[in-house]
Amino acid sequence: MDSLTDLTISEALDKLRSGAITSVELTQAHLDQIDQYDEQIRAFLTVTREIALEQAQAADEARANGDDKPLLGIPLAIKDVISTEGIETTCGSKILKGYVPIFNATCVQRLLDAGMVLLGKLNMDEFAMGSSTENSAYFETHNPWDMERVPGGSSGGSAASVTARMAMGTLGTDTGGSIRQPGSFCNLAALKPSYGRVSRYGLIAYGSSFDQTGPMTRTVEDAARILQVIAGLDPNDSTSRPDPVPNYLEALTGDVKGLKIGLPKEYFVDGMAADVEKAVRAAIQQFEDMGAEIKEVTLPHTKYSLPAYYIVATSEASANLARYDGIRFGTKVDTGDMWNTYRKTRGEGFGEEVKWRIMLGTYALSAGYYDAWYGKALGVRSLIKQDFDKVFSEVDVLMAAVSPTTAFKFGENMADPLKMILADVLTISANVAGICGISVPCGFDSQNLPIGLQILGPQLGEETILRAAHAYEQANEWYQAKPTLIR
Repeated sequence: MDSLTDLTISEALDKLRSGAITSVELTQAHLDQIDQYDEQIRAFLTVTREIALEQAQAADEARANGDDKPLLGIPLAIKDVISTEGIETTCGSKILKGYVPIFNATCVQRLLDAGMVLLGKLNMDEFAMGSSTENSAYFETHNPWDMERVPGGSSGGSAASVTARMAMGTLGTDTGGSIRQPGSFCNLAALKPSYGRVSRYGLIAYGSSFDQTGPMTRTVEDAARILQVIAGLDPNDSTSRPDPVPNYLEALTGDVKGLKIGLPKEYFVDGMAADVEKAVRAAIQQFEDMGAEIKEVTLPHTKYSLPAYYIVATSEASANLARYDGIRFGTKVDTGDMWNTYRKTRGEGFGEEVKWRIMLGTYALSAGYYDAWYGKALGVRSLIKQDFDKVFSEVDVLMAAVSPTTAFKFGENMADPLKMILADVLTISANVAGICGISVPCGFDSQNLPIGLQILGPQLGEETILRAAHAYEQANEWYQAKPTLIR
C-alpha cells in the first residue's frame, strides 16, 4: 500500500469508512511527514500535535458509534490569517506574535463541525501582502519542487504543506491571487470562491472587499469537498451571500461537451514564459477535443485592474491595520510617550511590505486625493465587473494561465516591486470583480516546475469551474506528480 500521506481526502474517507485505517494512524502519518520535511520546507508556524491526536481519537470513536461527518478524521491545516480558538494566530507578523483568538473563524468552525483534525497553522506573507512568502516576519517557506524557489504567496505555507504531503488539504486566502498563484507554483487544485460564498468572519482583514477564503488540495474533488463544508450564509458576516449552496460533488460529471470557453486576449500577455503559454494552449486544445467550444473574447478594462486593485486594496489595508497600535491590538513597544509608542510599535511590528502598502493607502485616502485616486479606482472597478458580466453572457468560463511564469527563485523579484506585482497580473481581475476561479495543474516547464491552468467563472459559478477543472484533471496525470524531495 502507498504511504497514508499519498491518499487524497476522498481515498482516505473511503478507507476510514471501511475500517482499513484509523484517523489516529492517518494523523500520525502526517505528523511524521511534518517531522521529516518541515525543517527544510518551513511551511508551519505552529504544529498542534496534541490537539490533532486528541481530535483524531475522538473521530475514531465517533465513527465507531455510527457518525459519518463529511470530513470526519481528515487532517487539515489552516493559513495563519484565519482565527483559531486557543491557538496562536499571527498573520505572519511580529505585531501579532502571542495573539491567541478566543473564537474560531466561521470556516474553521464549520470544518471542525464536519470532523476535521487540525494539524496547525501555516506560514504566509505578512498580513497576506505578497506573492512569494518571502515577506513573512518569521522565515521563508520553500517550494518542494525546487528548494531554491518560492512556493508563491501569500498562501505559500498552505500550498507547500499539501504538496509535501504534510496535510491532506488546507485553507488559503485570496485577495489578488494568493490561492491560485501558489496553487499553480506547487501543482495543486486551488480554488478562490466568489466573493461572499464563504464567510469572512474570523479572517483577519487585508482588503475587506477582496479577501476570500478557499481550499487548496491535490485534487479538484477534494477541493469540492472542503468548499461544500465552508460555503454558505453566515449571520456573523454581512457580506456573505444567502444563495443556497449546491452539491458541488454532483457537478463533477467529467463531461464538458458544449461548454463554452472564452479566451481573453488580454490574458495572453507579452513576457509570458514560452513553456507556460504552450502548456495552457495545449490544455485549451484538449478541452476542444473533449467537446467544448472555444471563443476569443475581450475584457477591455483589464489593463486598469492592477492600478485599481492596488489603490482600493491598500486603502482598505490602511484602514484595517490602523487598529494595530500597541494599545487595542498587537505587541506594544512602550516608550512612555504616546506618539513614540505608536511609532515604535508600528515601526518595529510591521515589515517593509506592509508599511509601504499602508502608506500608499493612506495617501490615496488623504484630503485632496480621495476623489482623484480612490474614487476613480472604484469607478474603474465597476467597469471591470461590467466587462466580466458581458463576457459571461456569451461564454460559461474563461481560461488562461494563472501566472506568466513558473516559480521564481528567492530574491529574484524582491528588489523590483513592479516585477513582484506582475506575478499577480492574471489573477487580480477576478478579485476586483468578485468572481470565482480555480488553478488546476496543466504541465511542467523545462525545469520540471509546475504550470497551472486558470479557469474563471461568474459569481456563484463554482459548479461550472469545478466541473471543467475536474474533467481536465481526470483526463491527465499532471496532478499525480510528486516532487523529487518526497518521492
